[in-house]
Amino acid sequence: MINERVLRFRDIRVIGPEGEQIGIIQSRPALNMAREQGLDLVLVSATANPPVCRIIDYGRHKYEMDKRERENKKKKTEVKGLKIKPSIAEHDLNTNLKKALGFLAEGDKVRIVCQFRAREITHPEIGRAKLQVFIDKTADVAQVERPPTMEANQMVVVLMPKSGKGPKKDVKTQDKQDGGEAVQDHGQGKDHPAEGV
Repeated sequence: MINERVLRFRDIRVIGPEGEQIGIIQSRPALNMAREQGLDLVLVSATANPPVCRIIDYGRHKYEMDKRERENKKKKTEVKGLKIKPSIAEHDLNTNLKKALGFLAEGDKVRIVCQFRAREITHPEIGRAKLQVFIDKTADVAQVERPPTMEANQMVVVLMPKSGKGPKKDVKTQDKQDGGEAVQDHGQGKDHPAEGV
């Protein structure tokens, strides 16, 4: 237990729950003082002479430290990947474009790979045109980090979200219907007759 680690020292410097200096006292009376207040005696610095301990609520202290650590960690930018072919249909291209816009709205980078098979490699301009559609249609929310380049039998482009584009939208809740809107109205504004039992 955290309180018992303090008992291996004879004299310790004690800091109170509000940050006030209590002074140098023996470890057993300091531990009793902390328990009377319903708090813990936590060893802050074991290498100091004498060692420094603080009277605090250890559970709350640990929670606040973890919270601070989570806030300090910046969200890692993930690279999401999409694969297309030069012969992709218009509808499938639009579906992948919606996915790419969703990833960009969440703040992630998007790596789009156009995979060439067999004789498709002889016409790289077709794949470049498909990738250019992504670049053009995402131009307002994304910028090109890496332009379309050939790597073996595939052409790759990397898009990254533009910085300073306001708050990130939650793509999942964007398509939900407002509860106040009418779904269907076949009555043309007229009251329906009461149904008989």
